[in-house]
Amino acid sequence: MLEEIISYIANLDPALIYLTMFFFGFIENIFPPSPSDFVVVLGATLIANNTIEFVPLVLIASVGSGVGYITMYYIGRKLGDGVIRNGRFKFIKKESLDKADRWFEKYGYKLILINRFLPGTRAVISFFTGLHKLQPSKTIVYAFVSSLLWNILLAILGYTIGNNIELIDKILNTYSNVGLMATLAAVAIALIVYYRKKKNKSRRNEST
Repeated sequence: MLEEIISYIANLDPALIYLTMFFFGFIENIFPPSPSDFVVVLGATLIANNTIEFVPLVLIASVGSGVGYITMYYIGRKLGDGVIRNGRFKFIKKESLDKADRWFEKYGYKLILINRFLPGTRAVISFFTGLHKLQPSKTIVYAFVSSLLWNILLAILGYTIGNNIELIDKILNTYSNVGLMATLAAVAIALIVYYRKKKNKSRRNEST
């Protein structure tokens, strides 16, 4: 079945294949989850038979992802205050948002740079970089670089393994599962540390 799909795609106009790469790169940031990683790897399997070329594939997929990222960034920048900061969500305290603002100002661009390597968090990070109003120009550059590095790895993977799509799918699923668990573990540890510090501070205030 997968071999038939590859054979079908190989007979398409290269411009249509590149447009597909752009579309899936873009849409992943807006309506996750999207099989954009798999699509890039699938496209890279066509490089060997000269259907498409490595550099255009990587650049177009990366531009699509970058455009999607900055779109979600502006959604967060324009609508985030009304959704997050207006007090509708009672469990989100102003103090927590202020701390998140400072945290994003310090680490936000690093998060953008590793964004593409963090499965399950890409749309969230792009939205919150807009909410915390990081500089648009730097955001665009970091988002594109992150996507470019990731798509280069995906394209190399697809080109190297070739038509063994089952193996590619297994590798991507394993990476996504491990990456997601590592991300969730890091968030859980950060929350535990935060609440312990908050609790200790509260105890010190009560004792004085």
